[in-house]
Amino acid sequence: MITKEDVQHIARLARIELTPEEEERFGHEISAILKFVEQLNQVDTTGIEPMTGGTHLEQIVRPDEQIDTSIEHRSGALIESAAETKDRWVSVKSVFE
Repeated sequence: MITKEDVQHIARLARIELTPEEEERFGHEISAILKFVEQLNQVDTTGIEPMTGGTHLEQIVRPDEQIDTSIEHRSGALIESAAETKDRWVSVKSVFE
């Protein structure tokens, strides 16, 4: 079983404060988790290949290329396509009154 000091040490590392009741409860819960992991360690895995991922799919990515995202050279076309403009600005309806 995990000791009270172990629980306090873990709480300090996690930067959390625990009440004495929480220390007791978490001690039992962590001990149960460790007991389950110990059971998993007893499973015979000889001849079983370790998994390196969940699927055999390959990640296909595009090459990194800089894309011109500026609209400065297209601002004229943008303003011309707007329904209303005022002094080279797109005019829209007011949101707030």
